[in-house]
Amino acid sequence: MSIDTTVAHNARVWNYWLNGKDHYEVDRQVGEHVISMFPSIAEVAQADRAFLRRVVRHLAGEADIDQFLDIGTGLPTADNTHQVAQQINPAAHIVYVDNDPLVLTHARALLTSTPEGRTDYIEADAHDPEAIVRTAARTLDFSKPVGVMLLGVLNFIVDTEKAAATVRHLVEAVPSGSYVAISHPTTELGGEANREAMAFWNENATPAITARAGEDIDAFVNDLGLEVLEPGLVSCADWRPDVQGGKPSDIPQYAIVARKP
Repeated sequence: MSIDTTVAHNARVWNYWLNGKDHYEVDRQVGEHVISMFPSIAEVAQADRAFLRRVVRHLAGEADIDQFLDIGTGLPTADNTHQVAQQINPAAHIVYVDNDPLVLTHARALLTSTPEGRTDYIEADAHDPEAIVRTAARTLDFSKPVGVMLLGVLNFIVDTEKAAATVRHLVEAVPSGSYVAISHPTTELGGEANREAMAFWNENATPAITARAGEDIDAFVNDLGLEVLEPGLVSCADWRPDVQGGKPSDIPQYAIVARKP
């Protein structure tokens, strides 16, 4: 798959919002226009990355998870899943999944690992969880608990039933004691301007994106009988923040983490 530099792509625009270096002029143009419509989008990107760090620290530490399946990886940036997990457990195994050709060209940056651990990269689509699980099995042991990371990826499965089916397939593939972490954009939590920004995105960039209400995101895990960790479904900035108290974050990106009993 070749890299199309004439159409903005999510992984590259997200990298731009994270102050990365892996993007093209079209990505910067679309990224800046989205900022003009939805000024908090860069804060959303930063808050989502911080949520990843906190979730991985919790799972690799307190929950004793040593295997991670990170779907919708995006371009390498600071504090990738393997870096956070292996700081806590050097023997952790991590599999990254994405379908952006530019991410593939940078995959070697994601494949660094401690001598005790292992990382792998799969070029695959979240619409095909069966292929993801089948290929990830070359690195992960699916008879033991896995931390499944679905951060900012289910919003690219526009059909809600198909998104729920992806979560269901992944949950069925992992054993008791596994965890699922989800973050997802919304027009709630002060994100009303997201509607117009997403409409612009879907006309000028790829892949198509959708926001969802909290009840839809909550159903992804509760309909499967998973045990939701405290504090439940909240803004990603409010999921076990490093600094307690203060002004509400107003980040229109939901987050939820749940355990398979």
